[in-house]
Parts: sequence; structure tokens; C-alpha cells
Amino acid sequence: MESVDVKKLYEKYQDYKDKEICVNGWVKSVRAGKDFGFIDFTDGTCFKPAQIVFGKIKNFDQISKLNTGSTIICQGTVKLTPQNKQPFEIVANNIEIFCATDSEYPLQKKRHSVEFLREIAYLRPRTNLFQAVFRIRSVAAMAIHEYFQQNGYVYVNTPLITTADCEGSDQMFKLTTLNFNNLPKDEKGNVDMKQDLFGKLAYITGSGQLHGETFALAFKKIYTFGPTFRTENSNTKTHANEFWMIEPEIAFCDLDNLMDVEEEMLKFIVKYVLQKCNDEIEFLNNFVSKGLKDKLNKLLNSNFTRIDHKDVIDILKKANVKWEFEPNYGEDIAKEHEKYITEYFNGPVFIKNWPKDIKAYYMKLNDDNKTVAAVDLEVPGAGELIGGSQREENYDKIVQRCKQMGVDVQTIDWYLNLRKFGSCVHSGFGMGFERLVMYLTGVDNIRDVIPFPRTPQNCLY
Repeated sequence: MESVDVKKLYEKYQDYKDKEICVNGWVKSVRAGKDFGFIDFTDGTCFKPAQIVFGKIKNFDQISKLNTGSTIICQGTVKLTPQNKQPFEIVANNIEIFCATDSEYPLQKKRHSVEFLREIAYLRPRTNLFQAVFRIRSVAAMAIHEYFQQNGYVYVNTPLITTADCEGSDQMFKLTTLNFNNLPKDEKGNVDMKQDLFGKLAYITGSGQLHGETFALAFKKIYTFGPTFRTENSNTKTHANEFWMIEPEIAFCDLDNLMDVEEEMLKFIVKYVLQKCNDEIEFLNNFVSKGLKDKLNKLLNSNFTRIDHKDVIDILKKANVKWEFEPNYGEDIAKEHEKYITEYFNGPVFIKNWPKDIKAYYMKLNDDNKTVAAVDLEVPGAGELIGGSQREENYDKIVQRCKQMGVDVQTIDWYLNLRKFGSCVHSGFGMGFERLVMYLTGVDNIRDVIPFPRTPQNCLY
């Protein structure tokens, strides 16, 4: 007897007409009468459940009383039901109870709040919401790899342990093997890091960018996709201390070319997810974020506006809006500004050429000596999704910027040397994967798009 996944049954149910098969998985719910009953059944291979019909089998009474989450192995015959919502059902000949849940099982047939489900994160993948979210997360990850691989990028695994300061050491976790109860000290009374495992202060990475650039100047086009860590003590819906980042770096690419790549990549991912996850998108559109499907389809057909930061501030200042945070030329823009500007242009907006004083040392200084060739992509309903820049390729200029911004050039001398050893115009961007998944699913909290969220005062499991 063939063991068949529910996904395969939906794809090829005609081939299994009147055939006896075996399925194994979990009970979503049981409805039973005196002589027969129905089981909503899932094996995790697709979003749709299958229906098992059971009559007076030998353990009918036990099957009728099964709770949600119980594990069963069912042998039965596939019957086609073209008149019903589901195109087939499985008429059980035998059902083995492998593990029956009891009254302590915390998931019930009713809808649970996302706050409650965060407290039992090890069980929440079993709910419809998180079945949809994490399947889309998986498919979106595959789309990212497919886009870059199809376009000739080399996938690079940059280190999680680093001594390079990219985002600012105050935002990076420090790594040590020293005994906190008996720290070694040097002659000045400071902690002697020479006695640590690496002989110096090391961090958990906040970005793979610097290491990625070294490979871009050898392979021309590369991308990284992996976990990153920030110590930011922020409890907003869009921040986490552990998250995943996509970071391509591209040689012989200026800011305009970079925006082309960002737009093409995002549209590729959205189209891929819409094609592969129709059931999940429909569920989320109906129960989580009304209009989600229209939003994603609209992005595919949108022209992405490109506008300088200065011109954005002009628009915001002229707007007939009472701002909570007043827009200013030399400053970042707030969430309310991001929302307004995407509504103003009725679509995604690239905001480029930002004030140099609020951007990183590695960004290309423009000829006006006031701005850098940086760009943020703002999308309707999500705000900033991607941040990137043309990198400074001139050695003297980047060293000067480091000194102006208090960056220790000794810790990144290898990175600066790239400007002397075969430098070229090059650019790159970073996209937070969880921010992307939030956009694709309509889920509004980062804690609900990552399996086990790590946020301030929260490190369960």
C-alpha cells in the first residue's frame, strides 16, 4: 500500500481514484455521529487539509473522541467528490492512534490570539496562520536564491563571528570565552582581551557587507543570505535582535543600476510567491490583511518612483499635515513620512542621495560634498524595505570619512585596502528578510514571521 502525502493527493487525486492508500499526520478536528464521522486531517505538506470519513471501524469510539493535534495513521480508499468543496475524501478502512493529545493540549479549534501563540511558539506552526506564514517564508527564501542564481550571482557565506565594525560596535553583540567572575586584567586595569579565545575583541555580525565586498571584487556579483544580530533595545513591531538579511554586492554598478536590481528582485520574489502560495495568500487576504492580494499584484505593475531626499522633504513640508515629527533636510524621515510619500506617489518610492551626516562611512560621497549616493526603498503598507548605496571606491576619501566619523581604521584596514588593490565602482544593498515576509503576508509584527523571535527581555526556547 502506497504512503501518500496530502500535497500529492491534491496534485494527482484523479490518479488515486478508488485506490487504497496510507496517510499519516495530525487531527485538526473531529465531528462524529452515531455511525460515522469526519476528520479534518493535515500532514503538513500543504496548506489545505484533507477529509477522512470513518464508519464503524474497530476503534470507532476512540477515534470519535480524539482531540486536536492527535497523531494518526490512516489506511483508506480515495473517493472523488467533485460536487464538494474538496475534490476527494479518504474513506477509512483502518485508523491507528499513534499519540492522542489530552485536555492539556493548548491549541483548540477556536482562533487564538497571536500574543497567546507567541507564548507557545513551539506549537504555533500547527495553526493555520503560521502554516501560511512559514510556508511563504520558505518559498520567499527559495525565490531569493533563484533570482540571484539565475542572474549569475555567487552565493557567499560571510562569517557570523567578526572583528570588523560595520554597523557600529555599540549595536553589535560582543563575543567572549572569558570568565565573568574572574576577568583577567592588563597593567592598566582593563580587561585583557589578549587572553580571550581570539586574542582580541570579537563581535557577532551585524552585517555581511564588508566581507561580501571582498568577494564582489573577485566574482563581480555576489549575495549573502544569513542571520545577523543587533543589540538595539527596541520593542517596536519591526525590530528584533536576531534576524536574517539578504545582502548583494555588485562590482561595476552605480546607484542607478542598483535601483534597477532592487526593483527587479522584489518583483521577481512577489510574483514567485503569488504563483507558489495561492492558498496561503488567499487565507491571509481573508483573515489577516484585507487587500493583501491586490497590494502585491499592484506592486508587480507599479513604476518605482526615484526622488532625492531633499525633494522628499520639500513635499513633506508643503503637505497639509500636522506631523508628529517635523521633517527636516538633514535628518532621517519617520514612519509617518514614509507612509505619506508612498501614498503621494501611489506606489513604491526610491529615496536617494541622503545627507552624509546620517549615513555610514562606506557610502559614496557625492560631488556636492553634502550627500552620499545612498537609497532607501519605501513600499506602500510597509515603509522602508531595502537600504543600499554606492560604495566609496576612493581610498583617500573613505579614510577621511572614517576619521571624520570616528571609525577605527586599524580594525578594517583589510577592507580599506580594497580601494588600493583593483578598486572599481561598486554598490550593494541590504534587505531584512523578516520585513519582506511581513510585507508578503500582511502580518504586522516581526515576532510573528520568525520561528523563535529574539527581542529585548525575550529569549524563550
